[in-house]
Amino acid sequence: MTEQIKEQILLHTGSQFIIHTQRIQSLWSGYGEISRCQLEGGERAAVVVKHVQLPDQSQHPRGWNTDIGHQRKLKSYQVEMNWYASQTEAIDPHCRIPLGIYSWQQEGEMLMILEDLNEAGFSLRHHHIDLTQIKSCLSWLAYFHAKHLNHGGDGLWGIGTYWHMDTRPDEWQAMQNQALKKAAKAIDQRLNQAQFHTLVHGDAKLANFCFSKDTAEVAAVDFQYIGRGCGMKDVAYFISSCLDEEDCEALEDELLNHYFGQLSDACKHYNQKVDSDAVIAEWRALYPFAWADFYRFLDGWSPGHWKMHGYSEKLSRKAMNLLHI
Repeated sequence: MTEQIKEQILLHTGSQFIIHTQRIQSLWSGYGEISRCQLEGGERAAVVVKHVQLPDQSQHPRGWNTDIGHQRKLKSYQVEMNWYASQTEAIDPHCRIPLGIYSWQQEGEMLMILEDLNEAGFSLRHHHIDLTQIKSCLSWLAYFHAKHLNHGGDGLWGIGTYWHMDTRPDEWQAMQNQALKKAAKAIDQRLNQAQFHTLVHGDAKLANFCFSKDTAEVAAVDFQYIGRGCGMKDVAYFISSCLDEEDCEALEDELLNHYFGQLSDACKHYNQKVDSDAVIAEWRALYPFAWADFYRFLDGWSPGHWKMHGYSEKLSRKAMNLLHI
């Protein structure tokens, strides 16, 4: 961490000293790192710093080193900076996110100083979660989606999610499932033409949720791919991140019913002037399309991925049948 960055952290946190810096993780494909800085002499005990440094040559773990991928990542970090800059309202406990403290950029480098959610009481990360914790995350998504219904998406992705088809032409070209490849555009259009849109997190996997010590409350991080879209994209992707094939099948109705019940409550909570029953009816019908859309990406990006199981295939076939393809 350079002296210039340290100065920015101290200046914008009102602290006197950085007493310890801990590297949390590297950014995807060698684009920088995320660190936690322990502070002294100010109001905050710690902050999280996301430092983006553009590499000379991307080292993608699956070999997708292309200019398209590079430009997508660049935009994703700019989108994330825009997102945090736009969050000027009071903290929402129903869909908690870290406070954006300061963002800065210069050629080839970006910096985001964020609230440390560990200090805010969300110190646990889980690789495996139980049904109650899954429902807590789905509740977060429901309130997030309800809060941002019909959001214009200014400064964010026009269509959210990191696997959106228009940003993944190479992966589409590499697909092995020819029937799904042929149907991919129609599936994408069905999702994009939904009457009801919201902001989707865009990478709502289990690893991006932080839990309170009693695991009753959750917060979410990593908003590089936030943008407009159907809420089912987040729901299908989240469920795929924490359940195996058998549990996806067995718990489908229970989890969707929980999410939609929470969505209805959240629309009332935020006083949304929308027919929540109509939103639920439309989005429930789009669930297989959202699953097929992500399955399409996996087929080209990582054939044989563990998420490419029978349940994924079943919902993809259902979406294609509904399209009469």
